[in-house]
Amino acid sequence: MDDVHKKGIGKEESAEKDINVQNQSVSRRKSPHWLKALGPGVITGASDDDPSGIATYSQAGAQFGFGMLWMALFQYPMMTVIQEMCARIGLITGNGLTAVIKRRYSKKVVFPLTSLLLIANTINIGADIGAMAASVRLVFPQLPIIVATLSFTVFIVASQVLVPYNRYVKILKYLTMSLFAYIITAVIVGGNWNQLLASSIIPHIEFTPAFAMMFVAILGTTITPYVFFWQASQEAEENVVKGKIKEISEDKDSSSITASNTRKQPKISKKEVKMMRSDTAIGMAFSQIIMWAIITTTAGSLHAHNITYIQSVDQAAKALQPLVKTFPNAGEIAKTIFALGIIGTGLLAIPVMAGSSAYALSDTFGWKQGLNKTFKQAKAFYLVIAASTVIGLWINFSSIDPIKALVYTAVINGVVAVPILIAIMRIANDKRILKDRVNGQISNIIGWATVIIMGVSVVIMFSTWGSR
Repeated sequence: MDDVHKKGIGKEESAEKDINVQNQSVSRRKSPHWLKALGPGVITGASDDDPSGIATYSQAGAQFGFGMLWMALFQYPMMTVIQEMCARIGLITGNGLTAVIKRRYSKKVVFPLTSLLLIANTINIGADIGAMAASVRLVFPQLPIIVATLSFTVFIVASQVLVPYNRYVKILKYLTMSLFAYIITAVIVGGNWNQLLASSIIPHIEFTPAFAMMFVAILGTTITPYVFFWQASQEAEENVVKGKIKEISEDKDSSSITASNTRKQPKISKKEVKMMRSDTAIGMAFSQIIMWAIITTTAGSLHAHNITYIQSVDQAAKALQPLVKTFPNAGEIAKTIFALGIIGTGLLAIPVMAGSSAYALSDTFGWKQGLNKTFKQAKAFYLVIAASTVIGLWINFSSIDPIKALVYTAVINGVVAVPILIAIMRIANDKRILKDRVNGQISNIIGWATVIIMGVSVVIMFSTWGSR
C-alpha cells in the first residue's frame, strides 16, 4: 500500500480503531474479572501437560508411589518465574526469544540453541504422535498404527495451515478437559490424606540412577524449552493483534542491541504486565495441579497393586479404572477417557512445539512469521511447522515403545533446557533490552536456583548412567 493510499484511508482506519477499542472495552466489562487475565500463559500451561508429560508423571507415580508428589509444589515457583521472564521479554520487546538472543549475543550462540530446540521438539513431536496413535488403538484395536499416525499428522498440519489457531485451540480446550478425570480419580483412590499432604510438602529423594533419571525427566517435561520460545512469541504476537507493532521481530537485519534499540518498542502499561503475570501464574498452576493428580492416581491405582513400571499405554490407561469401576465395561471406559486425554493434549501441544520451532527459525533467518498470518504471507514459517511434524512422524517407524520414548523425550528436554535457561536469565537482567522491566531479586534467586538445580541433576544423571 503506497503513502497516498495510506493518507486516503487514514481517517477510516482511525475510526475503525476507535470502534474496535470501544467493542473491546464493552467485551471486557461483560467478562468476569478473572477471565481478563487468561491468554498465552494458560495455553502454555495446558500444552505443558502433553503426552510426554502424562507418560512421565504416570511412570513416576507407578515407580515411586507418592515419593515424587512434592515436585509439583517444588516446581511451581520455578516454572512460573521462568515463564514470566519469557513472556516479559516477548511483551516488552515485541520480539521472539530467538531474535532477542541473537541481538544480545550473536548468530554463533543462536544457531546451537536453535538446533538443540529443533532436535528436542522434533523428537517430542514424534513421541507424542506415537502415543496418540497407540491411545486410539486402545479404543479401536483393529486400526493399523500407520493409519493412525498418518491421520494425526495430516490433521495437525492441515489444521495449523488452514485453521486460525485461536479457533483450533477453542475446540482442543474441550478435549483437554478430560485431564480433569485424573483429579477426580485422585480423590477416589487418594487413600490416607495425611500421607498425601506430607508427600506433597516434604521432599523424598532416593540416591539411585532411576530416581535421578526420573527427576530430570519431570523437570524436563515441565520446565521445557519449547514453551519458553512459544510464550515469548505469543506475547509478541499479542502486540501485533493489538496494533502496538506491525510485525514480530521487525528490523530483522539489526544484529546488535544498539541497532535493535532504534526500533520503536511497544508501549506496555503496568496493568498489561500485571495481567501477563496473572495469566502465567494461572496457566502454570493448572499444569502442576494436573501433574499432582496424575502422580496421585497412578500411585494409588498402579503402584499400590505392584505395577511399578508402565510398559504400554494399556497399563497407563488402567490408572483411570477406579473412576468408573462401578460402571459396566469399566476397563473400556477408562481406556476411552485416557485416549481422549492423550489425543486432546497431543493435538494442543504438537502445534505449540512445531510453532516454537517455526518462531525460532523465523527469528534466526528473518522470515515473516505469526499464526495471525496466512500461508501466503508466511510460507517459510508454516513450512517449518509442517516439516517438524512430518519429520517427527518418521520416529514412529522405529521399534521404540511409545511410553519409553515419551520419558526419554522428557530427559532430552531437561538436558537441552539448561543452556537456554542461562541465556534467558542474562537477557531478563539486561537493562539495554528491558529497560526498567528487568528481573527483581526474587526472580533472580528462583531463576538461577532453577538453572543450578537442573544443571546439577543432569550431571548426576549422566554420572550414574553407567550403573543402571
